[in-house]
Amino acid sequence: MKMIRAIVRPEKAEEVVDALSEAGFPALTKIDVIGRGKQKGLQFDDIYYDEIPKTMLLIVTEEESTEKLVDIINEKAFTGNFGDGKIFISPVESSYTVRTREKGL
Repeated sequence: MKMIRAIVRPEKAEEVVDALSEAGFPALTKIDVIGRGKQKGLQFDDIYYDEIPKTMLLIVTEEESTEKLVDIINEKAFTGNFGDGKIFISPVESSYTVRTREKGL
């Protein structure tokens, strides 16, 4: 299993979530976060924003679905501008459903 952490623009988050659901991946966690990327924030005229609002999506999936999920996120979150986001992929050793105590997705 893999954990995908996708940090995207808040205005693109619902578009990404809807596309994932339509592709058969409805389960995820969505968190409002604040951060900055390599450019260390944004500057517009005299105003400097060093912390930018973003949305982080957490998705656990089988390894063979990872590339498809990344492709969907990249396609739907893209604007072509700085701050479009970042995707991180990590291994997941195991998972459990609390209600049933069942192991696995």
